[in-house]
Amino acid sequence: MNSPASAVTAAPVNANAKRTARLDGLKARRKLWLKVHLWLGLSLGLFLALIGLTGSVLVFWQEIDRALNPALYVSARAGGDHQSLDSIFAAAERVAPPAWESAWADAPTAANGNYVFGFYYPSGSQSPESAQSLNIAIDPYTAEPAGRRVFYHASNPLKHSLMGFFFKLHYALLLGDTGVTVVGIFGVLFLVSVLSGLILWWPLTGKWRRVLTIKRRASRERFNHDLHQSAGFYSLAVMLALLVSGIYFNLPEQFRWLVGQFSELSPEPAIPAHASPGQAGALDLAIERARRDFPGGVAQYYTWEGGTHRRFQACYRDVESLRYKVMNDRCLVFDPASGALLQVQDAEHGSAGDVFMLWQWPLHSGRVFGWTGRILVFVTGLLCPLLFATGLIRWLQKRKSAKAKLRARIA
Repeated sequence: MNSPASAVTAAPVNANAKRTARLDGLKARRKLWLKVHLWLGLSLGLFLALIGLTGSVLVFWQEIDRALNPALYVSARAGGDHQSLDSIFAAAERVAPPAWESAWADAPTAANGNYVFGFYYPSGSQSPESAQSLNIAIDPYTAEPAGRRVFYHASNPLKHSLMGFFFKLHYALLLGDTGVTVVGIFGVLFLVSVLSGLILWWPLTGKWRRVLTIKRRASRERFNHDLHQSAGFYSLAVMLALLVSGIYFNLPEQFRWLVGQFSELSPEPAIPAHASPGQAGALDLAIERARRDFPGGVAQYYTWEGGTHRRFQACYRDVESLRYKVMNDRCLVFDPASGALLQVQDAEHGSAGDVFMLWQWPLHSGRVFGWTGRILVFVTGLLCPLLFATGLIRWLQKRKSAKAKLRARIA
């Protein structure tokens, strides 16, 4: 018969045994995740480094493009009143070669700025300049063309504009539509790699200081390990946001389907067929009417579609009524022929899934948090090659150590 003293002694022993068994189980699973993390890093790390570096450049692509192409962006005449949006958009459409399928225009950010339009042509079609995307600048004071250039060339990557080249390299690796899908799949695998890195980072023994700092006066091996670990952890939140939003842009249908499993998404508003185009000035009147019901915000960009059923979208930033929301952008969707407001897209309208979808571009560009967000995205992109290099060095160090141990055993 066991004495009370022996029972008390046995309880801590059993508890320690359970903790040891649990820790052994976690370590065994960690070895599996280490293999996943290692082989994903070795096989795809170079692509992550390339995509991260080009992404850092693209955080400031508009500022860079304006500095390199001032004639495209700056009006030769500044002063007086702008022409109507209808006149400006009509002037751009007159100049653009036909058969475009969609278009966008950034609102000028300065008083002397032009409207710079981008017209997209379907794959396989040929505009006169062999452009897949053609930029046309319209002077807002005269509603006259002020310049044009090929942004994306239809077949030759070396004929892209500089920023167009970076965009295509970033989201398609210069491989066309196939590259878009490949980079989307890479994004899913990168997401697995980042999450497996978090599992490997987590201190099983509770020694948090060790995983949150870089040890001073450490060996080269330890310094490299700590640098890889710290860079991965401190960039984790931004990296996850960039990967998730990047998957959305490259695999939009699959992404929408997945989000739709958790929250119903609003369908895109249908545009009725019209016997004739809208009246002159209808777009300006429609926007003015809608802005009375949904005021505030600075004009940011416009998008619309070619063909008969032409959905038009006007987007604004820094909307006053959304100032207490982190995401304070709003888009108004119109039927440009009838002037009807079809949909309001902001943080106060639609389902949780709709709002989540609206977050993706501001998160990916960092614009949702202003300059702070953009700098965080810029730095995170630069950390991608650092993570690849330190991970590769760590693998080579372990490989060298394993070979040395094997030679020692043989000797």
